[in-house]
Amino acid sequence: MKQFFTSESVTEGHPDKVCDRISDGILDALLQQDNHSRAAIECCAAYNTLFITGEMRSRAKVDYEEVARSVIERIGYTSGEFAADKCNVIELIHGQSADIALGVDSSLEKKCGGDGLDLLGAGDQGMMFGYACRETEELMPLPIMLAHKLAYRLTELRKNGTLAYLRPDGKTQVTVEYDGRRPVRVDTVVVSTQHDENVSQEQIAKDVKEQVIGHVIPARLLDGQTKYYINPTGRFLIGGPEGDSGLTGRKIVVDTYGGRCAHGGGAFSGKDPTKVDRSAAYMTRYIAKNIVAAGIADEIELQVAYAIGVARPVSVFVNSYGTGKLSDDEIANIIEKEFDLRPAAIISALDLNRPIYSDTASYGHFGREIFPWEKIDRAESLKKYLR
Repeated sequence: MKQFFTSESVTEGHPDKVCDRISDGILDALLQQDNHSRAAIECCAAYNTLFITGEMRSRAKVDYEEVARSVIERIGYTSGEFAADKCNVIELIHGQSADIALGVDSSLEKKCGGDGLDLLGAGDQGMMFGYACRETEELMPLPIMLAHKLAYRLTELRKNGTLAYLRPDGKTQVTVEYDGRRPVRVDTVVVSTQHDENVSQEQIAKDVKEQVIGHVIPARLLDGQTKYYINPTGRFLIGGPEGDSGLTGRKIVVDTYGGRCAHGGGAFSGKDPTKVDRSAAYMTRYIAKNIVAAGIADEIELQVAYAIGVARPVSVFVNSYGTGKLSDDEIANIIEKEFDLRPAAIISALDLNRPIYSDTASYGHFGREIFPWEKIDRAESLKKYLR
């Protein structure tokens, strides 16, 4: 059966991603000095102003404005109203709520005599999803991986000077045609990129098609029927927060699986790993990827849910879309037996109390080997369940 599925990505200069990267930059600065820092930092950027807010508990001494301006400069906003040395920065960061800290510092299980890994309770209630499939070598859905790689390629060509007329803001979108659940071709590619005034749209279209799309998407997936929309409005001069407001956590589907599976609703950026919105989403990706790599299923969606102040998840749900070599119930039982889903155990297993989060803020939190939750070091041991 013929089906079409679309995913999008954005560059690091997109206004929402500017905010994500500043939030994670501040988190990394806190963890650099105090690896037990607690933080939930959010930013809002509009025109010539950046607003930094959130809650924090740390021994670290961080100049939030300095971090923000440094991030903005590295992204490439060095001119215009939102330039790194020109924009207004407003700070309103307060201490972590004592009521939240009460449940995080000592879980319900710890209060009842639990072990050391029961120390931390979940930082909030909620449900988190992990996913993996065999469509790409990264065990990710093809549409979101192509969209991310297109967005990254725009940034790469801008920063290395190959296409020096490009500017930081940009968006990509890829529609893939499926035969059942098997990707067979790319149907539509959309690329919108900010640019200098002195370049023609014809030149942009030519360069993007040849040096961005042609470099990223394998020729076997493109054909004479593939549609290309490059800067379809005809002009993209004003970008970033000067052109549109930005907000931390507004690109959660871009951050995860491009809409291919469910999303719990919690954003990642700016949150320390005691927040299960972030750490449990990373752990469920790690588990899902290892389950697929082990051959237990060709596709899997995993949900875990937590109650604030409670260490152990309240539920574990598995959907293998009929691809499992074992039943979904059996896979769920394996997961609960093999993987410790308490927050302290997740932090320890993935070594999350480190300043590793700035790199997650753009081009996806999943599908890139630089992150510890992308390891498949449990796959071999999991194969015992197939014997």
